[in-house]
Order: sequence, then C-alpha cells, then structure tokens
Amino acid sequence: MELPSNLLPDEASPVWMNKGDNAWQLTAATLVGLQSIPGLVILYGSIVKNKWAINSAFMVCYAFAMVLVCWVGWGFRMSFGEKLVFFLGKPAVALDEKFLLGQAFLGYFPTATMVFFQGVFACITLILIAGCLLGRMNFRAWIMFVPLWLTFSYTITAFSIWCPDGWLAKLGVIDFSGGYVIHLSAGVAGFTAAYWVGPRTDKDREMFPPNNIILMLAGAGLLWMGWSGFNGGGPFAVSTISSLAGLNTHVCTATSLLTWLLLDTCFFGKPSVIGAVQGMITGLVCITPAAGVVQCWAAIMMGIVSGSVPWYTMMVLHKKVKFLRLVDDPIAIFHTHAIAGGLGGILTGFFAVPKLCRLFYMVPDWEKYIGLGYGLQNGRTSAGLRQMGIQLGGILFVIFINISTTSIICWFVGLFVPLRLSDDELQIGDDAIHGEEAFALWNDEETFQNTKTNSAFDAEDSYSMNSRSLGDVQMV
Repeated sequence: MELPSNLLPDEASPVWMNKGDNAWQLTAATLVGLQSIPGLVILYGSIVKNKWAINSAFMVCYAFAMVLVCWVGWGFRMSFGEKLVFFLGKPAVALDEKFLLGQAFLGYFPTATMVFFQGVFACITLILIAGCLLGRMNFRAWIMFVPLWLTFSYTITAFSIWCPDGWLAKLGVIDFSGGYVIHLSAGVAGFTAAYWVGPRTDKDREMFPPNNIILMLAGAGLLWMGWSGFNGGGPFAVSTISSLAGLNTHVCTATSLLTWLLLDTCFFGKPSVIGAVQGMITGLVCITPAAGVVQCWAAIMMGIVSGSVPWYTMMVLHKKVKFLRLVDDPIAIFHTHAIAGGLGGILTGFFAVPKLCRLFYMVPDWEKYIGLGYGLQNGRTSAGLRQMGIQLGGILFVIFINISTTSIICWFVGLFVPLRLSDDELQIGDDAIHGEEAFALWNDEETFQNTKTNSAFDAEDSYSMNSRSLGDVQMV
C-alpha cells in the first residue's frame, strides 16, 4: 500500500519530517506570538492611564521586534545549541538554510520551526518584564535593556532548564512550558528592574485607572486563548499530551478566575472585572509548568491555589510588607507571574504523574520524574522528595540568576542613559516621549495643529477607578 502523493517525502518534505507536527508547531508559535502582538499591546495600552497608552503599547512592539532579531543572531543557539558551560550554549547565528532546514534537536520538524516557536517565548518574557516598568522607564533605557537581558539572563535559564544539555534538565526539573523559564523569570526580573528604575509619580501611583476596560478584556482574551499554543505546543508533537495540556490549561484558568472573583465578592462586596483578569492570568501561569503531566482534577486544585494565594499576596500581604509597597509594580507582574509561577513549580513537584511524564519526555530514565503525591502513594517517597527538592532548587536558581543579572544590566544601562524619565516627561507622558497621543479628537483643531505628529490632547482619568482595584494595590 502506497502513501498518498501529498505524504510522500521529497526534497522539501524530508523523510524525518511529520507534516502534522510541523503544521501544529507553526500554529502554536503563531498563537503565542498573537498573545504579544496584538494581545499584550492591547492589554498594556488599555490598562494604563490615557497619557501612557502609546508608550506602554510600544514597549511591547519594540521588545517583540528586537528579541526576534537577537534570537536568530545569537540567542537561540546560546539557549539550545552546543554547550559552552553547564548553564549556557555557545553563541552562534541561526541564519543559514543548512542549519534551519535540518531536523530540530527535538521533534519531527525543521529547526526553523523550533527557532520561531522558541523565539516568541523569548519575546513574551521581555514583554512581561515591561509590565513592571510601565509609566516611567526611559524608552532609550528600554532599548538597551531588552537585548542585554535576553543575552545575559534569558539564555541562561532557558539552557539550564530546557536544553537537553542543561544542568537542571539533566537533574530532572519539570517545567512543561515555561513556568520557570518565562513567568518566574519575568516576575523576578521585572520586580528587580522596577526597584532600580524607581517609581512612577506620586499622582500616578495614587490614581492609575485603565483607559478602556473593554479593550483590556479583549487583550486578556487573546492572552487566554493564545495559551492553547503556549502549553499545547510544549510536547513538540500532535499528541495526547498536547491535548491534555490544552484542556488542563483552560480548566485551571477558569477555576482560578472564579476563585479570585469569589474572594473579591466576599471581601470587597463587588465582582471586579480587573480582579477577574488577575485571576485568569495567575491560573494560566500556575498551570504552565505542569500542563501536560498532571491529572485534570489536579488542574482544578492548582486553579484554586492560583486564585487564592496570589490574591492574598496582592490584596493583603502587599499592604503589610514595606518592601513590596516600596517597589512600584504597576500591574502586579510580581504577584501574577513570580508568585504564581513559583506555586506552579511546587505544585508540579507534588502532582506530576509518572506515566504522563513518560509520555511527555520519552526518555529511558523517565522514572526519575514523579510527583511527591505519587511517590507517597507508590512507596517511592524518596524519589518524590527528590523531585520536590529539584523543583525548589530550580526556583532558587531562577531567582538568583534574575536578581543578579538584572541588577547588573540596570547598573550598566544607567551608565549611558537615565533609567527613569525626567520629571517633565513623567508629567506629560506619551506626547513628551513619542510626540504622539493615543486618543485623538480630530475636531479639536487647535490641539491637532499643535501636536508634532498628528496627536491630540490627553483625556486623562476619563474612567473612574474601583476604589479597591489599584489605588491602594497593584493590578493584574
């Protein structure tokens, strides 16, 4: 029996390539890209004050473009290439067709597909860091920060945890699709950078209402649905584990959103839309390191934890801890990504199912992957404790790397340009930085003529803020 002609191998479709896997991986990569462009462009641009809409959205666009160029220039092979040291690969380009059209280091598709898929993950990590710096970072400093952080921080965690030659990968750390590499890293690095950059103006810290909550929901929706590719693409194959990862992602997220909504209603009397988005994000982040290696009932348990613990750290603990109040994290990336990502890693160490780990990793020594819960159940307590220890060790490593590298990078950038905008620029916002404003009233002829590049005046504070959302604590 012969294969249909469209499935026969040829020069453009080598014997080793699975067309279905390649098609899905490209789709998954595109879904992850859409989370950033336009997802987080819309979310960031609408969750801030009017006068910061353009700057916030453009920080996303710049980071996405810069990271992709650096990624093919040196970042991919530093993260997944030949080992230089135990935590980093040798820098080299990923530009030659001989390299890009060969089989990827994992999966049955070309390296070009893997470069694209991993590249959009790197992009969103820098974009999440930007969320900690909205409303005051000097854009010229951001221009320098992005390639430096990608080169000297992201590549270290990616190689250590995801590359088969990485030291944590060899130990057996479980990070299905980026709970450590992306979310914990972004939360810690963003919070660190926020400390060095300094706060927004007092006025902005006291009142920072979203300029459009409906658009904010649209951006959040793109983020949520895009996570089908984020976690569903983790196995690098169209497989049963990919399906399970997708289902677990959405079940955990829905549970987390509902948990957060319940707590908001019980303690503040009203169901907050902004709070619902916060709960959505913590659920997405928490399930990411575990998506395809836990049972669906465990995803519900993780959703309850991710909807309650970050809620407590953001709404209660944040007010009590002086250092948390000192560092200005405008949309609470630390709580929604660092806290939720760390929780996800710990819960993965408890709920990971040995069989699912075997189906995901497909390696001879798969038995080393076992959650503590199953270790206790199956008489392999020491193996379960070992897994939990590795998960905790991975968290400590990511925290250490990101605090140290981000601090050094901020110090270095500060030698050339101020990290924070000037007081005058902070008062004006977008028009002072970009010569443009987001909300143009075209019938206001005088304002239109006075702007440099067809901008219009700022309709600042057009929305009234829910008193509990982010006058006193951070949001999303």
